[in-house]
Amino acid sequence: MLYGSIEAGGTKFVCAVGNEKLEILERVSFPTTTPEETMPQVIAFFNQYKDDLVAIGVGSFGPIDIRKTSDTYGYITSTPKLAWQNYNFLGAMKAAFDIPMAWTTDVNAAAYGEYAFGNGQGKSSVVYYTIGTGVGAGALQDGKFIEGFSHPEMGHMLVVPHKDDHFEGACPFHGNCLEGMAAGPAVEKRNGRKGQDIPQDDPFWEIEAEYIAQCAYNTTLMFSPEVIIFGGGVMKQRHMVEKVHAAFTRIMQGYVATPAIEEYIVTPALEDNAGTIGCLALAEKALKEA
Repeated sequence: MLYGSIEAGGTKFVCAVGNEKLEILERVSFPTTTPEETMPQVIAFFNQYKDDLVAIGVGSFGPIDIRKTSDTYGYITSTPKLAWQNYNFLGAMKAAFDIPMAWTTDVNAAAYGEYAFGNGQGKSSVVYYTIGTGVGAGALQDGKFIEGFSHPEMGHMLVVPHKDDHFEGACPFHGNCLEGMAAGPAVEKRNGRKGQDIPQDDPFWEIEAEYIAQCAYNTTLMFSPEVIIFGGGVMKQRHMVEKVHAAFTRIMQGYVATPAIEEYIVTPALEDNAGTIGCLALAEKALKEA
């Protein structure tokens, strides 16, 4: 009995199969080009396991339609990736495999992975952010995603510009939102080089930490989660988490008594496996609920 995982990212698709213990048995990736090019590769990968495949979990770039009562449930909707606009992703998968499927955002999948097996394990309320090419977030309460008419877009919360930062923001919609000020493209546009090429002692990292700490502050006041997990390429800078801790403590000013800061604001225990394991766990859940 095998579970399938699809992390449909903006630059690549990562497909995997896992066993009943949700251990990854095989994983491959394909460039995200067009549905006509990418989806046949996805389907061909899972066709190898068709006899044993019992459910698939999909975490997709968005925006996507997550409302099960909607006529366009399972679609990628108003994405800037023109070839994927209004694409019936789940319908294409269902046409190839008549098995239960879970459908959510890519960052929700990573959040679920950390909730089930990572730094959110054993906690009832978990918020997960990925800070990379963009900023996305997923929130869980008692194992269920917090969402309404659509999935949250917490990566576009507005942040207050740092006093030493004169960058206007890279987001074409909001300028000084979290994504516009702190995502990878904003880091590169502001500094003329990628984050991994900026020394740890560069003053810029204090500015970056300030924006991530503002995010943690807003999240704390909105959700009071038991843990906030920051993943993504920017947070692979290992010195960042301590800087965020210091900035968060300064901004919060003791107003809310959170759990111990070292256990409250953390990076993913599963690292780059969070999304894949989350999709496998969501596939298992979909099978149980079918």
